[in-house]
Amino acid sequence: MPLVNMAAVRLPRAAEEEEREPRPPPPPPSHRSNHQFASMKNKFFNELTHLPNHKLKMPMWAVGAIVVVVLALVACLGFCIYKKCCNKGKKAKKTRERKGGGGRGRRKKDKEGEEGDEKKDGEEEKEEEKEFLGKLEYTLDYSFTDNQLIVGILQAQDLPAMDMGGTSDPYVKVYMLPDKKKKFETKVQRKNLCPVFNETFTFKIPYNELGGQILVLQVFDFDRFGKHDVIGEIKIPMNSIDLGQPIHEWKDLVGGEKEEQEKLGDICISLRYVPTAGKLTVNIMEAKNLKKMDVGGLSDPFVKVVLQHNGKRIKKKKTSVKQNTLNPYFNESFSFEIPFSQIQKLQVLITVYDYDKLGSNDPIGKCWIGYGASGVGLRHWSDMLANPRRPVAQWHTLLPEEEVDAALKAPIR
Repeated sequence: MPLVNMAAVRLPRAAEEEEREPRPPPPPPSHRSNHQFASMKNKFFNELTHLPNHKLKMPMWAVGAIVVVVLALVACLGFCIYKKCCNKGKKAKKTRERKGGGGRGRRKKDKEGEEGDEKKDGEEEKEEEKEFLGKLEYTLDYSFTDNQLIVGILQAQDLPAMDMGGTSDPYVKVYMLPDKKKKFETKVQRKNLCPVFNETFTFKIPYNELGGQILVLQVFDFDRFGKHDVIGEIKIPMNSIDLGQPIHEWKDLVGGEKEEQEKLGDICISLRYVPTAGKLTVNIMEAKNLKKMDVGGLSDPFVKVVLQHNGKRIKKKKTSVKQNTLNPYFNESFSFEIPFSQIQKLQVLITVYDYDKLGSNDPIGKCWIGYGASGVGLRHWSDMLANPRRPVAQWHTLLPEEEVDAALKAPIR
């Protein structure tokens, strides 16, 4: 009996303990959920097939592509909005920095830029100073009895090549600043980088006026058909040297700019040649815009006509003097007997002078027509020969006398 009672007591206690303990949840119905997902997918594709797209017969891959494009556009739009918001924040920061320390930064940058420019300028100046343009040997002597400065141009060495053939045609121009009234030129030395000149020029200047002047020795490369190029120059202030004894020295040439061609005026000339009679007529018609040579701002011009054959003067004539005018009207004719055998190598030199009663007549400008001329001078001569017995008129620009003389001395190519 006791055993039975004990067993009966234990059974209800075990049952109570089992009821108190929580029961584990039932396992998830995996097969059921998979079935639901498959049914939803089939339903979605069935709906797609019943869309209006089915009527348009659009393939499935096209629909997928459209979806992808729409998603890409949405992503781009979002990225742009994000970028714009970030940039606004950065701009605000930059504005604050400019208001605060931006001025100092700009000043520093400006200073650095100025220092850089100064360095570049200094380097360029050094390069120009290093450029070697050759050297010139010259002499200076002053005659106190005659009030004359005697300048000797002896030779040059190691000049740079200015022509295509690797040579130069150098000559030296000598004048005084600031006057420039009297200029001299050496002969042109053809195709020579170490030319020898051995020429002397004289300036008549009182010693008390010499101190404020500068002697300029300019070396040019002669060009018959264009402007003469400056090779280099030497400037000698007269108040910086002792003229009590002769000076003989070499000096390096430095770069110099060609002096601006001052306008000397123009002259109108008419030419007429009669081959059967061997008669050449030169009519000096008029001139205009002549250079002012007198203190009053006017000139007293006259014209000198010289004929040259093979470099020798054969005949010369001159017009009357026109007082106090820069636009004289002459209309004066001169006839010369020139055989046809000589006309081909004839040169007509036209020089306009300013008449001076007390001293020598100063040349205003010069031009030449005929054999060896170029440009207008050659064309005028050719027109005259092509139209015998008919006068041919032409305006000519006056050039400095020394420039024309240098061209006449140069050998004709």
